[in-house]
Amino acid sequence: MKPSNKFVFYSFILSVFVFWSCGSNNSDTSTEEATHEEEADQAVTASLEMVWETPAELTTNESAHYEESDGMIYVANIEGGPTEKDGVGSISKLSTKGEIVERNWVSGLNAPKGMTVMGDYLYVTDVDRLLEIELATGKINKAYTVEDAVFLNDADNDGEKVYFTDMKANKILYLENGEIKTFAENQPNINGLRIGNGNTLYGLDADGFKKYNSDGSFEIINDTVTGGDGLIILNEDTFIASKWGGEIFLIQNGEAVKLLDTTAEESNTADIGYVPEEKLVIVPTFFKDKVVAYKLSY
Repeated sequence: MKPSNKFVFYSFILSVFVFWSCGSNNSDTSTEEATHEEEADQAVTASLEMVWETPAELTTNESAHYEESDGMIYVANIEGGPTEKDGVGSISKLSTKGEIVERNWVSGLNAPKGMTVMGDYLYVTDVDRLLEIELATGKINKAYTVEDAVFLNDADNDGEKVYFTDMKANKILYLENGEIKTFAENQPNINGLRIGNGNTLYGLDADGFKKYNSDGSFEIINDTVTGGDGLIILNEDTFIASKWGGEIFLIQNGEAVKLLDTTAEESNTADIGYVPEEKLVIVPTFFKDKVVAYKLSY
């Protein structure tokens, strides 16, 4: 991927107003025109511009997590097969400037993917187990084996429970008080998770972008960004979602617009992270073995 690449999508309308009338009068026409003018004023300009990339030393990097408590970017490197229990996976630490601070901060994992920090621990999905790693030392404190797990993927937490997905079993699970429980089932290829204000859980699966209720029921916010991977919450109405093949979207008020497309370069966009202070979208490129940072203008 060349540093000069810049992907910009300008002036998109975030909602569509449909006006029906039979025998409408001049007043109705004026109202309709005024509505369209207001929508045009609300058009948003958004873009992603590459600002740095790491050397190609982060083998099959799948996930990136920015941790505000220490200012580090944690990167999960599969290194072997994505479902293999081969002990070659690792976690690296990067600075927000793209420097590899510690290549093998944690090693000896299988195929690590989604990550989240709760308290003093980094929780990482690793094929069929959820690992609890001490942030201060990088030592594995506990490993929770998930019964009948197939392909554990993304993770997030609400301060009390760690939520994570089993993509191939179509489930959202959670860890609470040392026990693994089921939150929702029949979520096809569920992958990316993120928890917003009010402990609202959002997810990406084959049906689209979903907002979950506390009982596991849901509503589909957007049904065009299907098969999503990474998810970022900017505010309660605005999100960034990635698709593994090389696409990143801005979703606002249910409408999606593509900000980045690196499919032609065969550069993946896996489980993205975000540095809010610098508005940096952190992109694991998987087979390219690099992590790339893009400045979000929005």
